[in-house]
Amino acid sequence: MVSFQITVLKVLAGHPEGHATIADLTHCVSILISSGTDWTNRTKRLAARAPKLDIFADSFVLRDDNGWHITDGGRQFLASLEAPLPIVAEPVQAQEADMTKQPRSPALPKLRLVVNNDKQPPGRPARRTLATIGLTRSTALTMPLACRSRRWSEDQAVLPLEE
Repeated sequence: MVSFQITVLKVLAGHPEGHATIADLTHCVSILISSGTDWTNRTKRLAARAPKLDIFADSFVLRDDNGWHITDGGRQFLASLEAPLPIVAEPVQAQEADMTKQPRSPALPKLRLVVNNDKQPPGRPARRTLATIGLTRSTALTMPLACRSRRWSEDQAVLPLEE
C-alpha cells in the first residue's frame, strides 16, 4: 500500500501545479505500475524508508471535487525520501578485535600532475624567446617587423648597436 502512495505522490508532483483529476491520476499510476520491475523495485526501496506513510493523514495530498493535489509538505517529504542516505561511519571496535584482523596497508599518497612546459614534442623545434637569443624587449621592438616574425632566426637579424 505504501508503494502505491509513493507512486501517487510522484505522479502529482509531476503534474502542473501538483494537481490531477482522478482520471489522469488513475491513467498515470496504471502506466507506472505496469511499466516493469524498475518502477516497482524503486517504490519498494522508497517505501522501506517510510513504512507508516499515510498521504492523507499526514496531509501530503488533499482531495477535492476537481481531483487530488499534492501539498508543499508532500513535496518536501518526497524530496527527503528521494535524497541519498547519509553515509554512516563504521562503529569503533575494541582493540582485541583489531588484533585479529590483518593489518591494513598504508594509504596510497595522493597523486599530483606535474607538467614540464620546457620540453617540446619530438620533431618540433624549440620555441625561441627573446631571452634565449639574448635580446631585451626594447631592442626587439626597434627591429624591423620582418625580423620579428615567427620565421626569424639569429643570423638574419641586423641588431642596432646600443650605446
